Amino acid sequence: MTPILFTATTQPDKARQFYTEVMGFTLIDDSPFSLEFDAAGTMLRVQKVQELHPHPFTAIGWKVDDIAAERDRLASRGATSLSFEFMEQDERDIWKAPDGAKVCWFKDPDGNTLSLTEWPA
Repeated sequence: MTPILFTATTQPDKARQFYTEVMGFTLIDDSPFSLEFDAAGTMLRVQKVQELHPHPFTAIGWKVDDIAAERDRLASRGATSLSFEFMEQDERDIWKAPDGAKVCWFKDPDGNTLSLTEWPA
């Protein structure tokens, strides 16, 4: 089996722009029902919906080798990292977990929370 990532949008034009121009994914299909992207070899299907109530937690996350560089790349393309008062985050809004993993969060145009994680070597 091969996994497929799912999320949703009420703003397909903004979602298409975000996932192609900010995230850097390739648009595979734009149907009346969804946008489909190649997200580093995994299909990301962004369902077109009339109403959306984003979860208050991470919807989709990606493993990265260099979180600071990836966060900066996304920020240069318009993504805004999230800062949480209850966490100690560095100047890039990157949090270091007790196990050494580094995580940073941001939102897509519909308010879905996305994350990057760099695991310790």
